[in-house]
Amino acid sequence: MGHQVIIFDFSVIRGLWETRVKKNKERQRKEKERLEKSSLEKIKQEWNFILECRKKGIPQSKYLKNGFVDTDKKILDTYGKASQLQKRHPLSDEANKERNKFIFQLSGEQWMEFPDSLKEQIYLKEWHVYNTLIQSIPAYIGLFKDLRVLELSKNQINHLPVEIGCLKNLKVLNVSFNNLKSVPPELGDCENLEKLDLSGNMEISELPFELSNLKQVTVVDVSANKFHSIPICVLRMSNLQWLDISSNNLKDLPEDIDRLDQLQTLLLQKNKLTYLPRALVNMPKLSLLVVSGDDLVEIPTAVCESTTGLKFISLKDSPVETIVCGDSEEIIETEREREQFEKEFMKAYIEDLKERDSTPSYTTKVLLSLQL
Repeated sequence: MGHQVIIFDFSVIRGLWETRVKKNKERQRKEKERLEKSSLEKIKQEWNFILECRKKGIPQSKYLKNGFVDTDKKILDTYGKASQLQKRHPLSDEANKERNKFIFQLSGEQWMEFPDSLKEQIYLKEWHVYNTLIQSIPAYIGLFKDLRVLELSKNQINHLPVEIGCLKNLKVLNVSFNNLKSVPPELGDCENLEKLDLSGNMEISELPFELSNLKQVTVVDVSANKFHSIPICVLRMSNLQWLDISSNNLKDLPEDIDRLDQLQTLLLQKNKLTYLPRALVNMPKLSLLVVSGDDLVEIPTAVCESTTGLKFISLKDSPVETIVCGDSEEIIETEREREQFEKEFMKAYIEDLKERDSTPSYTTKVLLSLQL
């Protein structure tokens, strides 16, 4: 008995596939049109436009009309030409060289320790070290009596030396996104410190009481750590204007938080707060309060209806799925990167709010709900 041969009509099959392809292309076209007309796409375009304007130094008043973003490409072209003209008249080479003599810069993962020649340059006024594999700061840092700025972000530093207390002229200390678990009490001897950034270390849970001596500090950022409460020393920083303690384990706020009478910005999002104390209403200069609204069950009405110009912003937390893998360091790195991205977003958003304050607008109060 011979084999049976099945013969297909390929013209029919081809017709079916051509019909399916046409339908699929039509669906894609309609989806593209829908996205182009959607509010989300418009918001994305406006946000990208705003970022481009900021890169070129364009003031907000130039791209806002009656409070709305005017995505006019001529604005970018005009200021693009202006910025090129400015580049033709930079500071003299001599002035730049004179300034750079007092600045030490280091970056790159090829660096695992500071160069030996650094100890001979005690006249330096600024250190800018980032994205290296350096784990410790040398004890000879105490010899740098003129040091004003110590920027050590995104390294592998696991402790601060006690000699850091010798830096009496230090104004800025940034050791964000390292591996610190504690801070030495000697840091309280840096009596002229104005900005302290310990964010993104993931493990710091308390600060020494000696930091109460830092009466000149105006900015403290301890976000993305393991604080269960606002440290007592922070409550005693009488000139504090900016406090970011977001992404920690706060369950409540101290009832005497209003002793921070100079505080203007308080970032509390991504904690475990269930209520806000009424004492917040007694803070005369508080102008921006950011919280996560998912766990809050009690918010004083006076906070939302404040007549002092307070902007109360409630963020909706978006749980991120944990990536299961064998290497725990990879998970931690992912968390650090996510925290860093969210910090950059919040910084840009707050800057935008400040610009809106300086631009004539018909709106005087802001109540937004964002999803990170």
